[in-house]
Amino acid sequence: MSLLKRLGGGGALPSNEPAVTVAPIPSMAAVAPLPQPQSPPPAHSSPPISAPPINAPSVGTGAISPPVISAPSADGTPPTDQQRILDLSLWCVDRIQASLGNQNDLKRSPETEKLLQERFARVYQQAGVTLPGELVKQLFTMVCDELMGFGPIQQLLNDDSVSEIMINGPNRVYVESKGKLRLTPARFASDEHVLKIIDRIIRPLGRRIDRKWPMVDARLPDGSRVNAIIAPCAIDGSTVTIRKFSKNKLKIDDLVRFGSMTPEMAEFLRACVVSRLNIVVSGGTGSGKTTLLNVLSNFIPEDERIVTIEDSAELQLAQDHVVRLEAKPAEVDGSGRVQIRDLVINSLRMRPERVVIGECRGGETLDMLQAMNTGHDGSLTTLHANTPRDALARMETMSMMAGMDLPLKVIRDQIAAAIDIIVQQSRLDDGQRKVTYITEVQGMEGETVVLQDIFKLEILGKSPEGKIQTEMRPTGVRPRFTPRLEAHGFKLPPSIFGAQIPGQKHR
Repeated sequence: MSLLKRLGGGGALPSNEPAVTVAPIPSMAAVAPLPQPQSPPPAHSSPPISAPPINAPSVGTGAISPPVISAPSADGTPPTDQQRILDLSLWCVDRIQASLGNQNDLKRSPETEKLLQERFARVYQQAGVTLPGELVKQLFTMVCDELMGFGPIQQLLNDDSVSEIMINGPNRVYVESKGKLRLTPARFASDEHVLKIIDRIIRPLGRRIDRKWPMVDARLPDGSRVNAIIAPCAIDGSTVTIRKFSKNKLKIDDLVRFGSMTPEMAEFLRACVVSRLNIVVSGGTGSGKTTLLNVLSNFIPEDERIVTIEDSAELQLAQDHVVRLEAKPAEVDGSGRVQIRDLVINSLRMRPERVVIGECRGGETLDMLQAMNTGHDGSLTTLHANTPRDALARMETMSMMAGMDLPLKVIRDQIAAAIDIIVQQSRLDDGQRKVTYITEVQGMEGETVVLQDIFKLEILGKSPEGKIQTEMRPTGVRPRFTPRLEAHGFKLPPSIFGAQIPGQKHR
């Protein structure tokens, strides 16, 4: 059976294709035979590779020398099977890229895959390597991922059970799956290989990373958040963190089904968004703030104009009338930077009915509060804090970063007048993501902002399997803004807030 048929392709190679002259790769039969796997394990559950890295071929430099597959590592340890397959795949990639000429920006499509099958078949036959059928398919997948995707992490990006990918240098790739961190067998050939993938991510966005500015925030085509940092700041190799977003847009019913909130909380939050209350979603890193903000934004009516402002565009609003703004990093000479604060000020001239800020991190907080206090009701944003009270302190601190030199009492008055609801999102020790507080900002008493919890998460204990048992309970207090909800047609029953109905057992 021909190689093309084993890969799922067919037909003969075009007769007018120029031949690619390649030095043969030393036969892999000279080293320990490669085992044929029964079925490849999932990327997030495979055991880690313990062998040290070997000298890999150069990546993307057009090198024509085949990899020395049988060479041991510096400490004498023989290379692993996966190392040899990685080296061979990168060698094939170099040869295929050389044959494609200027066609380096390949998009995944049936036509492109067919072209790569033909080129791969030719390069593989010239390599003089004999592999089992399953490893040939694995090799071809790696070549396609390198040419049309994001290299060794493409399969992790395709895995819906993986929520976060962390590259700690070329030899350590971790993932978060179901709230737990795991080391995967994915690896890169070298730090230059990692830099190539970083460049592939940021190039379409017009962003840069180099030794002068070795950090960058970016996003993948599907909206997944990317942060990269390289040498000299990253001591152990280039580091990349990718926060994946679900391919299917989550709705409030999904969060109820996951146990992140109760149906009563969902109905209450829907009423708050439609009634144009100003809402802050607070939480720690990786707690699910952006996901919750996306879900809450789905409640905004279709006939309203929404302006979103983000450092790196991540929000995925379902409405049609949405204007998306994104901050811009500085040019090489340091000029041309557009900060979130600049976009907040500009957005107020764009006739927004809702302003949604992806995250408040600095002086833009004061501009947001002023916008909320001057007719832009129904705005939403997120910030980093561990409790609702901490969220107030963070807003005070970030407002001071605006450089206006306002008294603390004035800033607190602004916060108390602008913010109606703080929704606290938390990631528990076992990986569960829960809404732990829904808290009303009731106003000022003296120089203190008064908070009142409407819903609060209670920790009940742990199950024998180690899962934290929780219960979200209403506090029994109706919010002071209830008349605003009723004015928009929401007459919530007392049972939502924990009132005891005669003849009905308390939940």
